[in-house]
Amino acid sequence: MQTDIKPAKILRSPFFIAMWLTLFLVEIIKGALLVAVLPVYMDNILGLSAGVIGVAFALQYLGDNLFRAPSGWAAERIGFRATMVTALICTLIAVIMILFLKSAVGLSMACLILGIGTSPLWPCAMTGVTAMSGPQNKNGTAMGALEMAALGGTGLGPVGMNWLLERTNHDYRTIFLVLMGCAILVILVAMILPGRVVAQGGQAAEAGDAGEDRMSTNQKYPAKPNLLTPFIRLQQSVKRTLHRVRSTLNVNPLVYPALFMQSFVIGLLSPVITLYTRTDLNISPNLYSLLLIAGGGITVIALLPVGKMVDKFGTKPFLNVGFLMAAASLFVFSTVTAIPVVFGIVMLVGVSYAMILPAWNAFVATLIPEGERGAIWGFFLTLQGSGMVFGPIVSGLLWDHISHPAPFIASALVMAGLFVVHFVLARKPYRTAPAG
Repeated sequence: MQTDIKPAKILRSPFFIAMWLTLFLVEIIKGALLVAVLPVYMDNILGLSAGVIGVAFALQYLGDNLFRAPSGWAAERIGFRATMVTALICTLIAVIMILFLKSAVGLSMACLILGIGTSPLWPCAMTGVTAMSGPQNKNGTAMGALEMAALGGTGLGPVGMNWLLERTNHDYRTIFLVLMGCAILVILVAMILPGRVVAQGGQAAEAGDAGEDRMSTNQKYPAKPNLLTPFIRLQQSVKRTLHRVRSTLNVNPLVYPALFMQSFVIGLLSPVITLYTRTDLNISPNLYSLLLIAGGGITVIALLPVGKMVDKFGTKPFLNVGFLMAAASLFVFSTVTAIPVVFGIVMLVGVSYAMILPAWNAFVATLIPEGERGAIWGFFLTLQGSGMVFGPIVSGLLWDHISHPAPFIASALVMAGLFVVHFVLARKPYRTAPAG
């Protein structure tokens, strides 16, 4: 029988500590490269065009999203340790390529490999936490702690690299060597991850299924020197996985647009928030840094206590209030110009996201069936991440062809739509009939 682990014990488990550190260090590397280092390095040092930089960054997002589902599938079959270490070696290779390659094609390929290297991060984290939390899915505390690691690393990476750039007189070779050291460190941390899925009480069934699969495959394809046998077995395994996903995943179809919308909002905001504060609100760079600290800091601080309350009171009240607060705050943000009011609105947005992030991940975890957790988490996260690909495109069109506040109004409308969709999902999270 599968039993629950108390949320506090999940945070103290060796798996969670290793996964938290891995997530934190990888986000430091990504945040440093994508926010602070690569845009300036590719533009000012290498003289590459904005179009090339955009393509390189798009390839990074593409690699990250396309390989999330396969990496989640692999994690359940070869284990967390082997999956993460193999992927993180790709991250190290990407940093080495950035150090030595100067061409647009080389740097674009490095960004693609960087995305592939970071793709298993969230599927492995979500799969492990969901498995450990037991059938009641009390994992809001763990989800909040994971988001703290991600946001903390994303913020610390650019700040640390900017500080180091100033101290080294913009010596990018030193910067890349430091990032290589971080990549090697995170590989060492990933080596202490468990080799197998950490589900409580589910290992026997999974091992049994795997044993039956191997037995049937061996009977059908007896051991002989055939080079195609490994590929045939892989094909059979993928087919079995897809069949299990179709037969066990029985969620309301509204889940899929909700996953997309959740990151689409961030995609709408990310390319224009800096432009809007500088050009429309006339906020100085130093004041803008304080604005980011006010909004991001309150989010990070509130994530863990909100996660604990999610475990105690459930996800519904936090998502309802969070979506409505975010919608109202983003709409008001597009209409005000007084700096003190702007700070207040940004802090409200930070609080709303602190309510949404752990509660949303915990809510999605309740929809994940025990079979094929890794593959389904990978599929869900791929769909959710796709919003980050399309959001910036829509945001740019709204900015150029309608008005500068338009992306913020659009994001407010999407948040309001998420409130409606979640209201329906909370009442009816599953289909009336099982998946065929």
